[in-house]
Amino acid sequence: MPIKKYFKLISESILFAGLPDEHIDALLAIAQIRDFSKNELIFSEGDQASGLYINVDGMVKIFKLSPDGKEHILHLFGPGEPYGEVPVFSGKTFPANAESITDSRSLFFPRDAIVALLAKNPAIAMNMLGVLSLRLRQFTVALENLSLKEVPGRLAAHLLVLSMEQDKKDTVVLNISKTLLASLLGTIPETLSRILSRMAAQGLIDVQGRTIRLLDVDGLRLLAETGKVSETEK
Repeated sequence: MPIKKYFKLISESILFAGLPDEHIDALLAIAQIRDFSKNELIFSEGDQASGLYINVDGMVKIFKLSPDGKEHILHLFGPGEPYGEVPVFSGKTFPANAESITDSRSLFFPRDAIVALLAKNPAIAMNMLGVLSLRLRQFTVALENLSLKEVPGRLAAHLLVLSMEQDKKDTVVLNISKTLLASLLGTIPETLSRILSRMAAQGLIDVQGRTIRLLDVDGLRLLAETGKVSETEK
């Protein structure tokens, strides 16, 4: 399948948005199509960072494993989102694992080819620096959430972010299973289920399968910021 068909996806991706057409063409010239089956490991922690990826279809999770084998999801990436880009420029190894949650397709950009391209086109490098800075901020927020907030606050914050991403004011649809969501929030499915039930009883949300209505957005914001619900909801 011709790489050229991905021109629009590349030109609108956060990594390369705003670049002139000739730069997008140059990027497509070095790109390779990689297809992955559901639950296929894309790279492992400690593997040499041989290149970066942009997800085309499906969903990819980035995760780490604890010494006892417990999985903790760091990021979830959908179509158009880059992953594996941070260690590429240091020439070091991947700091986490990547696995396809569904059948998926990615564009792969070999490290040597993209580094050579960046040397010729500094504008591409400037775009990528902006994305790397954004990823650092996201990692800092995620670390803060895990270390400072209890699970209800993390869940409330996640639901509010989903409502913005899905451009909906009062309803969100979970795009992953509750098991994966629990891992993303640093908890276990049983705890997540209890918290969802408690938040529903407090009048904050209404849960119908993967569809969650946000009944009290202000209350969710308070919970996300302070870990507490308002006095009237206790």
